[in-house]
Amino acid sequence: MPNLNQNSDQSPDFQAGQPIVTLTDDLGHTLACYVEKSITLSNSSLEYLLLLPASAPIEIFSWQDDDDTLADIEDQLIDPLFPSARAVLAELDLTLHRSAYTLTAVGDIPDADDDSCFALEVDDEGATDNFQMLAQFYHCEQRYVACTPLEPLLFFAYRADSDTVALLSPEEFERLQPQIEDQLFEGLD
Repeated sequence: MPNLNQNSDQSPDFQAGQPIVTLTDDLGHTLACYVEKSITLSNSSLEYLLLLPASAPIEIFSWQDDDDTLADIEDQLIDPLFPSARAVLAELDLTLHRSAYTLTAVGDIPDADDDSCFALEVDDEGATDNFQMLAQFYHCEQRYVACTPLEPLLFFAYRADSDTVALLSPEEFERLQPQIEDQLFEGLD
């Protein structure tokens, strides 16, 4: 299970009064996250956390020329694309990072407009996620697009002890969801 360790550094992205924890994956990549909400359930002594990445999440999709649709890129295929994606985002004064569990960009994301935003169907039931297209690039004659999600990317975790925070597995979250969801989202826009 990945560990999140409390980050004592005050990064430039630090928001006054909002603690930051650092998520670390199995490969040693890190992701600084704001603690958006913290709750303790009445039947548990564990502290549950809703985490929001401090930097903008980035996703890369490939264009499928046969039907002009976008397809998700498997994680293991990101490494060969990374230098091209990093170069094209640098033209927008964004620095692409290989962070834990998601790519991230540091810098000012351009304002979204109707021409740069799109919805992408993410499951067979018709659910969609909304993205802002940042840049397009080619790698090995394949066209790709780098995007940022318009909705916040959230992680659910619990504080294992005073220095360690661990992600909830999807199964754990599903089991606890009825108990924690109302409390975690209370007051969030």
